[in-house]
Amino acid sequence: MSRRVQLAACAVPFTVLPAGIWRLQAAFDEEIGLGERAYVIFLSVLSEALAFTALGLIARWGEVFPRWIPFLRGRRVPTMAAVIPAAIGATILTLVFTLLFVASEIRGTTIQGDALPAGSPSLATGWEAGWYYFCYAPLSLWGPLLAVLTVAYWKRRRAAGNAPAAARVPEDDRATANSLAQPSQLKRTSAE
Repeated sequence: MSRRVQLAACAVPFTVLPAGIWRLQAAFDEEIGLGERAYVIFLSVLSEALAFTALGLIARWGEVFPRWIPFLRGRRVPTMAAVIPAAIGATILTLVFTLLFVASEIRGTTIQGDALPAGSPSLATGWEAGWYYFCYAPLSLWGPLLAVLTVAYWKRRRAAGNAPAAARVPEDDRATANSLAQPSQLKRTSAE
C-alpha cells in the first residue's frame, strides 16, 4: 500500500473535524433549545465516526473481522461488503458537499434553491465568514478522498485474491507456517 493512500485515509477524519468543531460551538449558543442542541452534537459525533471508518480501507480490520465481532471473528471481510458502501458513500458525499454545497454557496441559496435565511453563516462577513468557510471547506474533500481509498482498497484486495496461496499467509502466521513446514527440525529435537 502506498504512502499516499495511507495519508489520504488519515486525512479523512481531519476533513470532517473542523465542521464538527464549528457545529459544537453553535450547539452551545444560548438561543438553541435542548432538542436541537442534542441533534447538533449527535450529528457531529456521527459524522466523525463515519469519517473514521475510512481507516478500515487501509487497516487490517478492513480485511479481516476483529476478534470482538461474534460469529465473524477472524474471517475475511468480503471485498464487495466494503467496496459497495464506500463507493455509495463517496458518491453521496461528493454530490452533497462538493457539488451541491459549493453550487449553493456560489448562488447564495440553500441546497433546495430557497433564499438564505437571516443569520445564515454564509451571509456573515469578516472573521465569522472566514471561520465558517475555514471549517466547512475541508468537507468538500471527504467524498473524493473516500473514492480514492475505495479504488485503492478494491485493487489491493483483488490483487491479493489473485496472489498464490503462500503469498496470502499473513505475516503473523508465516513463522508458524514455516516451523510446521520443516519436519527436519522436529526430527532433530526428538532425537536429542
